Order: sequence, then C-alpha cells, then structure tokens
Amino acid sequence: MPRLEIRALRKYFAASGVLAVADVSLEVAAGEVLALIGENGTGKTTLMNLLFGVHSPDAGSVLIDGREVAIHSQQDAIRHGLGMVHQHFALVPSFTVAQNVLLGREPVRFGLFDNAAAERRVAELAAEMGFAIDPGRLVRDLPVGAQQRVEILKALAADARLLILDEPTAVLTPSEADDLLVLVRSLAASGRSVVFISHKLPEVQSVADRIVVMRRGRVVGNLARGEASDADLARLMVGREVLLATDRSEAVPGEVLLELDAVSAPPTAEGSPGLHDVRLEVRAGEILGIAGVSGNGQDELVEAVAALQPPASGWIRLNGTDITHRSPAQVRGVGVAHIAADRMNVGLNLQATLEENAVSTSFRSPRFSRRGVIRRRERRRFAEQLIAAYEVRGGAPSRVVGSLSGGNLQKVVIGRELSGSPKVVLANQPTRGLDVGSIEFVHRSLSAARAEGSAVLLVSTELEEVLALSDRVAVMYDGALLGPYDRADVDRDRLGRLMTGGSLDPATEASGSAAVPGPPAVDTASTRGASLDTYPIRQEDRL
Repeated sequence: MPRLEIRALRKYFAASGVLAVADVSLEVAAGEVLALIGENGTGKTTLMNLLFGVHSPDAGSVLIDGREVAIHSQQDAIRHGLGMVHQHFALVPSFTVAQNVLLGREPVRFGLFDNAAAERRVAELAAEMGFAIDPGRLVRDLPVGAQQRVEILKALAADARLLILDEPTAVLTPSEADDLLVLVRSLAASGRSVVFISHKLPEVQSVADRIVVMRRGRVVGNLARGEASDADLARLMVGREVLLATDRSEAVPGEVLLELDAVSAPPTAEGSPGLHDVRLEVRAGEILGIAGVSGNGQDELVEAVAALQPPASGWIRLNGTDITHRSPAQVRGVGVAHIAADRMNVGLNLQATLEENAVSTSFRSPRFSRRGVIRRRERRRFAEQLIAAYEVRGGAPSRVVGSLSGGNLQKVVIGRELSGSPKVVLANQPTRGLDVGSIEFVHRSLSAARAEGSAVLLVSTELEEVLALSDRVAVMYDGALLGPYDRADVDRDRLGRLMTGGSLDPATEASGSAAVPGPPAVDTASTRGASLDTYPIRQEDRL
C-alpha cells in the first residue's frame, strides 16, 4: 500500500487562465525517495501546495496509507504525517534549536516552558538521526547546513512520515550537499518517504529510487533510477534537446576592464561580514567566478561595483577611470550591466509591464523619449525584439511582467542588461531557482558576452556553475577574497574547502595564489544564443 497516493489531481486558476496541475497521479511508497523534477512554472509547487492545503483542488483525491483525506490547511497536512522543508527556511533566528524544533509543541512544567525537557527531547531526536547539533544553541549562530537540519528535525518532531524537500541543496556547500544526500537515504532506510524536488540532475540520479518528470502541469515521465540519463531527463523536462555542458575554447586575453583596490565595507545588520580589503582584476573576454556560501560578502561586492552601496574605503576603476563614488546611473552609463540576485524585487518591477521593464535602465535616452515625451512605438518595438530574441515564453509587451515564470523573468533581465554590449557584466546568482532549460540559456548568454569582449564577474553559490563557466575562480569567505586561481588549479573539493574557511593544499596554493594569475582564455567560438544587434541599446543611451 502506498504511503501517499495522488489520483487525477487538477487545479485551474481562472484569473490567469492557467491549468497548473492537469490530472496528475503519482504514488510514493514507504521507504522510497521520489524525485520530482520539471521546468519552472510546470506545476511542481502548485502540486505541493495542494498537498499542504494552500490551494484546494478542483478535482481528484489524496490518499494517505490507503485512506482518502481532505487537506484544507497546513495543520491538516501535518496531522496526516506530511512535513515540508522549504528552500527558504522558516526558523526564528533568536530562538534556540530546541525552541525552533518544538515551536507550537513546547513541553510545559508548572505552566511554564520546560527548556530542559525540550533540549532533552531534541537531543534524543538528533541522536536518532545522527545529527551532531547542540539543542541549546541559537539558530542565528548556526551555519546554513545545520539550519537545514533544524528544519528537518522540526518536521520529524511533528511525526512526519513523508518529508518533502524543496530544492534542499540550493544554499549548501558541496560537502553539506553530500551529507544531505546521505541523510535522505537514511531517512528512507528508516521507513520514511521523501519527495525530493531539485533541478540538479546528478543529485537526483544519485539519491532517488524513482524520478517523476512534470511538464506544463502534466506527468510526462515516471522512471526508476538509472532508466534515463541526465540528457534524457532534461529532454523530458523541456521538450527538446538541452546542452548540459558549456562549450569553451582558448583565445587571446584582453585588457583589464574592472579593478578593485583594497575595497572594504562594514558588516550589515543582516549578519553579512561586509568586505575586507578586496583586491581584484577582471579582464576583457573572461569570466571570473566568485564562489562561496551565501552571506559571505558576495552581495556587498556586487553592490559596491554597481554603485548601489559605495565602499567605506578603497577604489573601483572601470577601464582605468575611478567610478568609486559615482551614482548607479553613472556607472551604468559607462558600461556596467547588473544582473541582480533578486530579480523579483531588485531586477524587475513586477507590477509594471514587460515593455516598461525592458527600457527601465534606458528610458531617458533619445531613443525612447524626446523632450520628456515617451516614444511609445520605439519602446514597443524594442520590447518585441527582446521577446523574440530571448524567447520569452508567454511574453507580450503589455503583459504585467510579474505573471511570467522565473525563467522568463530572468530572460527579460538578461535581454535588457546585455543589449548594449556592456564593458562589465555583474551576474549575481544568475540561475538561482531556474530549471535546466533556463540555465542553459543563461550560461549561453554569459559565454556570448565573454566572447564579445565583456568582462564578466559571475557570483554564484552553485559551484558546478562557477567551475563550468569561469576562466579564473575566487572564493568569498567571511568578507575576504581568496584567490583568484586559474581554473586548471582548482576543483570542486578544493574550492569546497575554501568555502568553509579551509585552504588549498600547499602545492596548489603556491601555483595559484597570485592576485592576478596568467592570461585567461577567451571563447571566440561561442556565439550569442540570442541577439538584439538589429536594435541595440547603445551605451550612451543607458542610464
């Protein structure tokens, strides 16, 4: 008998006219790890929200241990043995581990919270799962991987027999991700069921017993592990062949375009360490990748170059010109493009139309306005060019951009930012939360910008992405920059050690620790996957 059975579940959103879940049926057995994969906007999240009572299904049924259940709220889901760990943790930073795990189920003695009993109970549960974690420690003092284990303990403390993990390795270091996969298998071995939602196909292949593929609200594949290659799974997800590896070739390096000299910034209220004496050069025609666990100063680095938060000390130069204290508009005007980490709140205005977002960095240029009057035909024409060139699915110039999927939102951002052939491209977490098809597009676009002579500063917590795209690699740890290192001198394990405060082995350190290693490679063979060359925004037209 399946632990969970979904029968012909359907959900239609009348307001947007989208059939998000189209008669989906699947089963999860006790002790099974089921991977759920698919493009962004394909219905995975809606399906999970139906299970957790966020939405009510229009048709279909849910059975737990063979009995049909009605789930109208998250409390209903928990009562029926379902638990979910979201990509963005729902923990109280100022509470201890024990207080977070037993939140809402606190042991009481004489009418007061019994902290000793809570810590004993959580210590027993942690020991059962093999977690080395202090129940009395404040959550805000824990590394990200330990915080995720607190979330898992919280679900298990509520007696979850089926655990849903949503993109669980998105914010983990390589070693933490490996540890999590071992944990998932141990959960299954203990008889619990796990639904593992991820876009990282190698992880899916290594941890899952079965893989269910969704596309446009429907199940298009239900496969046992090993029945399909990564390429087969990507084709099922997207409906076409997907290039999973980035082609690269050697070429002549260019001049230094971006230079940071002893740049420092203070710690932030959110707990980031700021920047400590960062020195860095990025050349024309290279991608310099910055790896690191989120919150180690990467955002402050990008914001300093983009002039969103000027540094407290040090200098930033573009092509030899000091831009340290210029405004964001001035920095854009001299050739810096910014693909923001938060496309929802920083990269785009979700309440505005696609057309308005497409020209949001250049709307004052003569091309789009004259004597204060908007040239609507020209603006519309550019938006149409962007939609066609960057294959914005479902896009129309007048459509409110917030109604698009994550991958298509990122296409709008990248189309806008790369349209003027910028000198420097700041790409901060450019594929966060995207599916394999959208990731392929982003990688192709960044490689094309590199081939056209841009200096690309790539910041990503996805170590495989940094290694696949970069000519040189550095690591941000506790606000300091380690490296850069030539790509040939580092691998996943060595960078993973740097990301957690370790070091490279002595031989590698000696060969790769120069502030500016030898000439990087430039990919002249790459071509832009999409182009607005027929109607570009010139640098002099940008804000």
